[in-house]
Amino acid sequence: MSATQSTPSQAHTTELSRDLGLFDITMVGVAAMIGAGIFVLTGIAAGEAGPALIVAFALNGIVTLLTAMVYAELGSAMPQAGGGYVWVRYGLPGGSAFMAGWMDWFAHAVAGSLYALGFASYLTETLEMVGVGTFGVPHGLFNKIVAVAIALVFIYINFRGASETGAIGNIVTMGKIVIIGIFVVSGLVVIFGDPTKMQSFVPFAPNGIGGVIGAMGLTYIAYEGYEVIVQTGEEVKNPRRNIPKAIFLALAIVVPIYVLVAFTCIGAVDTGSSTPSWQWLGQYKELGLLHAAEGFMPFGSVLLLLGALFSTMSALNATTYSSTRVCFAMGRDRNLPDALGAVHPRTRTPYLALALSGALIIAIAVGIPMIQDVAAAASIMFLLLFMAVNVAAITIRRKYGDKLKYGYLIPFFPYLPIVAIALQLALAVFLFNVSALAWYVTIGWLAAGALIYTFYASRREREDRTSPVLVAESLKIDRERFSALVPIADPERVDSLLEVARGVLATHPGDLVLAHVITVPDQLPVSVGRDFVADARPLMDESVRKAEAMGMAPNTVIRVGHRPADAIIDTVGEYDANLVVLGWRGDTSDPRTVIGSNIDRIVKQSNTDVVVVRGDVHVPAARILVPVQHPEHAHLMAGFVAPLTTETGGYVELLHIVEQGVDASKRAERARALAQEIKGFDTTPDEDDPDLRTRRFRIRIASGDVSEEIIRRSSDFDLVVMGASRESWIRRTVWGDKTARVARDVQCPLMLVNLRSGQLQFNVSSFFQFFWDTEDEIE
Repeated sequence: MSATQSTPSQAHTTELSRDLGLFDITMVGVAAMIGAGIFVLTGIAAGEAGPALIVAFALNGIVTLLTAMVYAELGSAMPQAGGGYVWVRYGLPGGSAFMAGWMDWFAHAVAGSLYALGFASYLTETLEMVGVGTFGVPHGLFNKIVAVAIALVFIYINFRGASETGAIGNIVTMGKIVIIGIFVVSGLVVIFGDPTKMQSFVPFAPNGIGGVIGAMGLTYIAYEGYEVIVQTGEEVKNPRRNIPKAIFLALAIVVPIYVLVAFTCIGAVDTGSSTPSWQWLGQYKELGLLHAAEGFMPFGSVLLLLGALFSTMSALNATTYSSTRVCFAMGRDRNLPDALGAVHPRTRTPYLALALSGALIIAIAVGIPMIQDVAAAASIMFLLLFMAVNVAAITIRRKYGDKLKYGYLIPFFPYLPIVAIALQLALAVFLFNVSALAWYVTIGWLAAGALIYTFYASRREREDRTSPVLVAESLKIDRERFSALVPIADPERVDSLLEVARGVLATHPGDLVLAHVITVPDQLPVSVGRDFVADARPLMDESVRKAEAMGMAPNTVIRVGHRPADAIIDTVGEYDANLVVLGWRGDTSDPRTVIGSNIDRIVKQSNTDVVVVRGDVHVPAARILVPVQHPEHAHLMAGFVAPLTTETGGYVELLHIVEQGVDASKRAERARALAQEIKGFDTTPDEDDPDLRTRRFRIRIASGDVSEEIIRRSSDFDLVVMGASRESWIRRTVWGDKTARVARDVQCPLMLVNLRSGQLQFNVSSFFQFFWDTEDEIE
């Protein structure tokens, strides 16, 4: 006999310092939003939408507001570094959290690359204006070199810490708002001083609705600053109050600025030719705003260059910060290597996550050729991320709403998030027309993330979730053989559970595993469970003795966890159990479950045969009643119960219940269908057969209420075996109540049987069940 023990690792909490106030995080959001959209993308977007750029910016503000409300709600209730990634981890199943974090990280890194390239373009223009030039280096290469250099500068600034980062960012942000204010006022004076300037807005949408939507998709990245605000969740003072305020204040500042800038640059520009102002701006691309200011703004070139340099620097600062926080959160959650969750002992900043995020920003800036492709790739990533967050918000409110303290709640819930999802999906799809390369880059990044999750992150997730094994004895499991798992907790039910396992193993030779779970209260670490191993040994030893007396050689495992169901699910997965035999104590008081929260959880999350035993079951049994809901289920149930009947004089009655008033011909047709399904077994559909009780199987077609008929018939049998299949929440609503009632009132011992489903069916069922369940906890 061998024994192994595992020691739970000690948990270490890594926290960031809370240095930022309402003004600081508002400016972080404004800095991220007033950057690419105004100074880098206005000219490009004007070439797409024409004067309707005004509408594009306004509509983007509305679309943004819908998701910003979601971020305000979740950011106030769950203020953690990682933002959308963290919320998707709680609000969506499976690998959704990893993919959301993967998209979020990349989106902020791409945005940082866009701002670095925008800074480089404006710095090059500045050097040309003062006569310095690019030192003989080609403009394209010089821009790449400058982008790398400025990215390195802000990597270092972010390494210094949040308070230093915030102080520098606030100064830069205020400076560029002043410059933009001068630009807008100067342009409005020109427009309203010359009535002919209004002709610049005709035709208003020269490229139609497609141009407006293209401009919206291209500039959507400009409004993602509220996502940066929630990244400060662990570093802001009083996040429940300040995060929602900062989000709405930032949008109240930024959206009017965007609309006014669009109106001004299109209306005030004098192109000096017949070329419409919107085409003229489009020709200058990212430098369009600069050349517009030269014509009507005092010291236009100098001030716009300063504003653009300030703007792109502050936006780069904000996105370097936010991409680092996402990478840090993923490392801390073990979705990426643990080292990325480390915090520098002096600056209290996630320095390794910062280094990797900085390297990603630089790589994108160097690797993607056109600045509009960079912008489109960032917009697609943010749109996909925000769609996932909107779905997560709906799920989190339903699953955890009574467990969270919200500082803000979305009105008209869940309709506003649903509208946001539809609009964001439309924008993301349309962006393929703007930049196919951006979609190819996006698909490549998502494919890489799927591979990393499948072969790395998912395994680490399972390791973290798995409950510790304290004692494992004689575990010589051949995974190619059949195995039956019997969790033991109540000494009075051990005999019945072992008899069922023996009956199944008699026809499916294999291994028996006895498992006992030591349950620890949520407020205590699982490591205290080892103090109770000695208390569990007598029950385990007695169960082993009984199993051996029945001719079985059991393997045993004792593990510890906060929830018995999770520990049993872990054991099923570790040993590839083909069958789980569970005892049921009686009716459940939880209205959300059919027979009990632990058993329901095991049935839903373990893709294996599960048998639930109620009462003093003895097998083989002489008389077994098997209700069959659908004829196609008869073959599976017959195959399961056949080994449980006595060989001499025993029989199984397959009971199929039809509605009242079904005529004799249809009843006979149902009987023949059942007989066909169990063809090969010894059966008779003729209820008047004098040799009925010498046959192994009989078929009875009855009518009336399903539950009442099963309960009435049960008094004539030694055992009732019912299929309690793993169903979607829709079918459980219909069939679950009947199962619960029969399980409660049946007049003989009962076995509920859930037979293994196909892997695809199980995965689909588990996906939808995630959204229906409400018993999960926020960790």
